[in-house]
Amino acid sequence: MWTMAFKLKSRMTWIQVLIVVIFCLVAVFLTAHDDSLYSEPIFQVTKVTNGKVTKMSDEFHNVDYYHQQLLSGHITNGKYAGKHLKIQNAYSNSGAMDHQYRTNQKLFIVLHTSPKLHATVKDLKRDTPIIFLLALAVSLLFIILKFRGVTVISSIVINTILFWLAVKIDHHNNGAAVIPIFSILAVIFCIITLFLVMGWNRKMLVTLSAVISATAITILLTLLVFGVTHEKGMYYESMQYVTQLPKPLFLAEVLIGVLGAVMDEATDIVASLATLKQERPELSKLQVFNSGRQIGKSIMGPLINVLFFIFMAETLPMTLLYLKNGNTWKYSFSMNMSLGMTSSLISGIGIVLTVILSSLFAGLLIKGDER
Repeated sequence: MWTMAFKLKSRMTWIQVLIVVIFCLVAVFLTAHDDSLYSEPIFQVTKVTNGKVTKMSDEFHNVDYYHQQLLSGHITNGKYAGKHLKIQNAYSNSGAMDHQYRTNQKLFIVLHTSPKLHATVKDLKRDTPIIFLLALAVSLLFIILKFRGVTVISSIVINTILFWLAVKIDHHNNGAAVIPIFSILAVIFCIITLFLVMGWNRKMLVTLSAVISATAITILLTLLVFGVTHEKGMYYESMQYVTQLPKPLFLAEVLIGVLGAVMDEATDIVASLATLKQERPELSKLQVFNSGRQIGKSIMGPLINVLFFIFMAETLPMTLLYLKNGNTWKYSFSMNMSLGMTSSLISGIGIVLTVILSSLFAGLLIKGDER
């Protein structure tokens, strides 16, 4: 009997793997042949001829090499589909502001008709690898989580749409109400995500209370510290491409970041305490609270470190660029990593508060018969 069950399970596993492979291959095939859906002209490279190499250096003794390329190929969509062209391209070894193109790649181009038809490269067409990764992620969610994978994907899609709407509203108001807009968005994010993942029950309400309370207290403490210190050391001017007041935008960014970390932690703690209370209903409120603190201690450190790495890693390339161009460590850190460090510290405060609040609300509100 056990052997038959094992064989059936193995067969289902191989069927699931086969479905994932087929789904990903179909997704790749469709995106590799979707050129007609784009309004921008697309150029497929059929041949690459490498030209001369030029050595370049600056006053800081940084050395780079620039390469000339002649790209031969044809346009795959639009009015000039099938037209053969040769396009000049230059790229550097560092690849900071340019790309090296290879045979069979597809490029977005800008066409020029005067004095004759020619083109310049705009960017690389990247939808195929993106869709492949998306298809792989969706497939794995369905295989591992079964029906719950649908709820996870639904929450991601809904939250993405809501975030897009919030950005549109903020843009329409020229950034005048960025904090209220994203505060309301954070609450809606929280309600929808927890409802889809946990259902409408006492656990969900306890988690929601802990998340909103921890996030609100964290932001209030942040504003208090900013007021007391007069925001010394906060280099808002280092935020790139900001066309509205940077401080509210930074706070909105921190708000959404804290919310994600806090929600993850609160969900784990409350779910664990609900299971514990169900198995041992004789536990007192204080014992449940202390158990929550112990659970929080085990996940708090790794979560803070993960957030720190995420915030700091995205600033690393620009920091290295500043250092390579003769700037001091202090200036490079201030202009690139100080806001990331501040964001991680604020998130760390939120994570610590979440342990206390999740344990407190769970101890007060979770019952032994909670399902």
